[in-house]
Amino acid sequence: MPERPDHRRPTPPEKRTGWRRPATPPAGPPAAPPPSAEPAPPDPAPANHRSVIDSAVYRDGRRVASPTTLADTFRQLRDQPDGMAWIGLHRPTEPELHSLAAEFNLHELAVEDALEAHQRPKLERYGDTLFVVLRAARYLDALEEVDFAELHVFVGPDFLITVRHGAAPDLPAVRRRMEETPELLSLGPEAVLYAILDAVVDGYAPVVEGVQNDMDEIETEVFRGDPEVSRRIYELSREMVEFQRATRPLVGMLHGLMAGFAKYGTDEELQRYLRDVADHVTHTSERVDGFRQALTEILTVNATLVSQQQNAEMRALAEAGFEQNEEIKKISSWAAILFAPTLVGTIYGMNFDTMPELHWVAGYPFAILLMAVVCTSLYVIFKKRDWL
Repeated sequence: MPERPDHRRPTPPEKRTGWRRPATPPAGPPAAPPPSAEPAPPDPAPANHRSVIDSAVYRDGRRVASPTTLADTFRQLRDQPDGMAWIGLHRPTEPELHSLAAEFNLHELAVEDALEAHQRPKLERYGDTLFVVLRAARYLDALEEVDFAELHVFVGPDFLITVRHGAAPDLPAVRRRMEETPELLSLGPEAVLYAILDAVVDGYAPVVEGVQNDMDEIETEVFRGDPEVSRRIYELSREMVEFQRATRPLVGMLHGLMAGFAKYGTDEELQRYLRDVADHVTHTSERVDGFRQALTEILTVNATLVSQQQNAEMRALAEAGFEQNEEIKKISSWAAILFAPTLVGTIYGMNFDTMPELHWVAGYPFAILLMAVVCTSLYVIFKKRDWL
């Protein structure tokens, strides 16, 4: 997917609606807090905690502060009435998220979703704060697998918080890109949100290419008769189900954002940008749907080929059994033919004195003739039955 130009301009700060923190406290003696006021949030974990990837305050598209703690970020933002805080977290702790919720008035349901993860892609609005859940993906060449990660984004009037559960997407690269284009970053959190959406959608392209290569290999293995191909088809089909769950809701989410262009006064350049992202998501979703259908067809073809192979093997076994039966018939026929003279010879070979016909002159010729008649009769019978 070609890289998009970085000259898009999101909604200017003066067009955005929502609250702003006062730069200085109001004049006059400090008022006593109401009885229902919440206690001050505890000091969050230091920035060197592994969950805090980066925390910065921007003004006019340039970084003006790199606080070492989240508490410093809050104070720096209060001192910058036209500033914007961008906080990046990776698997944050519960106290960290609760401190952010208390400072930025995040809804408790959104905070709970961000803590538990395993959410479907969605876009929800809580007052003047957007809560976005995205499913990023990357293709692992060594394992030939698709790895999915979850990203939660809180977008407010003067802040953007990312909560990442997994390795994708590369948010530090998104931050570098935005910092290299201050004219884009100066226009607020909406531009950062669209840059993140762009990064997530662009990350789908290598996955699609990797899956396409897997599909080509599977087709070759199917017609080659690889016995392990069924397992690989099943695993890839399961990954495509996950891929569908990541891309299909994103289409509706982007269309929902586009439906709010007029209401929230979104900048025209950002509108074009969002439409471009929506086009790429739609294309990716269609490719994934095509992959699932193709895998279903490949599985059917593989089952047919396996069935044909099994039928051929059964036919070969049946033919071999038929040939064995024919041989057994021949052996049995000759055994029966040879049994008749053996029976006569055995009876008259017992040498009893009182046996009849022992002293009969025609006894020997009669015995030989009897043997010949019986053997010839059996031979004719077996020949007519095609046993010989």
